[in-house]
This record gives sequence, structure tokens and C-alpha cells, in this order.
Amino acid sequence: MAKYKLEYIWLDGYEPVANLRSKTTIKDFDSFPTLEELPMWGFDGSSTRQAEGHNSDCMLKPVAVFPDSTRKNGALVMCEVMNPDGTPHPSNARATILDDPGAWFGFEQEYFLYKDGKPLGFPTEGFPYPQGLYYTGVGYGSVGDVARDIVEEHIDLCLDAGINIEGINAEVAKGQWEFQIFGKGSKTAADQMWVARYILMRLCEKYGVEINWHCKPLGKDVDWNGSGMHTNFSTDQMRDVGGKEYFEKLMAAFDKYKNEHIAVYGPDNHLRLTGLHETQSIDKFNYGIANRGASVRVPHSFVNSGYKGYLEDRRPNSQGDPYKIASRILQTIATVK
Repeated sequence: MAKYKLEYIWLDGYEPVANLRSKTTIKDFDSFPTLEELPMWGFDGSSTRQAEGHNSDCMLKPVAVFPDSTRKNGALVMCEVMNPDGTPHPSNARATILDDPGAWFGFEQEYFLYKDGKPLGFPTEGFPYPQGLYYTGVGYGSVGDVARDIVEEHIDLCLDAGINIEGINAEVAKGQWEFQIFGKGSKTAADQMWVARYILMRLCEKYGVEINWHCKPLGKDVDWNGSGMHTNFSTDQMRDVGGKEYFEKLMAAFDKYKNEHIAVYGPDNHLRLTGLHETQSIDKFNYGIANRGASVRVPHSFVNSGYKGYLEDRRPNSQGDPYKIASRILQTIATVK
């Protein structure tokens, strides 16, 4: 038997944005452990805003496991937080979400690399050259000398873990990047997004760089893009049947429940969804073919295929919880017959 280093990962009880937490346990296994072989484990919930000090035990229930190539015999174990009686903890957003293995999700995670309190590549005072050349940019003037190392290593670590990372690119603002995660089923897709976030944050420790996930870290009054987590989605019905009539009913439902969507699409979204910088205003809903200023972008391929395929909800922001986002999308879709 070999000793495996199991890194149990969970979301704490901070609001409005949960933080990733993790700790290691060593266990003996004949080979890389399956999910069924992984034991429950406890932690001090009073230190993570998930319990009182006089009754602080919380439990970690493994829900997904990934190889960790940064360690010999390493594993990354995504967990749900449970109460000692086995019921889901109030902070556990995963346990009760809608799930459908036929629902496919592609999350486009934007973020800023930060060092010394400002985006990577920003001068000590003021701002760099205006936006324009940074998006998908190449060369020191566009991306600097550290960011490329970080994002390339992040790709490799995610692929080593079996995470469906589908690409990366430099984004519109200086120091801003994006990676994309695809998964089938809301829980599977969201598990992979959270672990990909964890891998990136841990990777940046050795570079002395922080990840700023805030949707508008430079403020809404400057001419710099914010960060979103555009969510591409499709269901069996959307891919196999589709049709203009169904699409129009679907968009009417997204309009009807626009406030419910915004409520779980990440905090401070009013700073980002202003109608500028490729966004629609937070209090409005619209859709448009290839329109990156719309609430929902409709790809040309969707229309050309007889209104079949996937759609992109551009309202979720970079701090959004993918469990809640995917579940809300499925809730709205379920109202359409």
C-alpha cells in the first residue's frame, strides 16, 4: 500500500462570497483512491464562520476527487460541508441544487492577477496604456513576464487533474485573464470550476501573486473592463429539438426571472452590469445574435441550426458560485414547456 496525500477542499461560511479552504490527511491505499473509498472528515467550523465555538464540529463529505500532480501520491478532494447529523450545512450550496446530466455548462472565468495591490503590469502610479492591445495580446508590453508562466502552468495542472479546461486567453484589461471549464451536469461542471480556481490560487503562492476575483476591482468610474463568468448552457431539448418557438419562450422566462438570476449571479454586479464594457444594465434583460452587450448572447450557429445548440448568459460575474448559477439556469428552463 502507498500513502496518499489527500487535500480536502471546501467552501467556508463567509458571505456574500465563500472562500476556498483546504487541509491534508494521509491515508493508505493500494492505488489512486476512488470517491467511494474516501472517508468523511471533520473540521473546526468556528474558524470558518460555519459553527459556534461551543459546538464547532462540521463534516467534510467527498464529492469529487482529482489527481494532484504537484505532490507524490497527491489527490484533490472536493467536499460538501455537512452537519454532524449528516444533513447539509446551511452554507452547502451544492447539496440542494438542481442537477441534470443532460445539461451542459461551459464557464468562462475571468480574473485579475494582482501584485502589490494593483493589477499585474500596472505602473506604481496611475494607469497603463488604455485597453485595446491587451485582449489576446502577445509580448511583454501586453502580458508582461510572469503571467504567461502562471496561466500555462495552470493549464497543465488542470489537465493533469482530469479537469476539462478548454482554453485560456489574455483579457481586455491589463493583468486580466480568462480560463474556460466545460462539464456535463451542473454539479460536475461546478465541482471542476471550484477545483480549477483552487489550483490557480495555490499555484500563485509561489509567484507572490494574488488572484482578484472581484467583478469590478478597479471601480465602475474608470474605463476598464470588469470580470465576468459568462455561462454557456444547453440541455437535451435545446440541442436535439430546439426551434424558434421554444427559444422565444425560454427567453421570456429568463426575462420574467431576471431578478432571481441576478440574486445568485455574484455580488456587486451593479458595478459591472452598467450597459458599458460589453454588458447590459443590471435591471434589464435582452438577447441578441452575437451581441456581447446583451444579457444573453445567441451564437450564429444556434440560429443557423434551427435554433438548436447552446446559449451564453453574460450576466454571471467572476465571483459567482457556479453551483448556484447553474441551478438557477436549470430552474428557469424547467418552467418552459
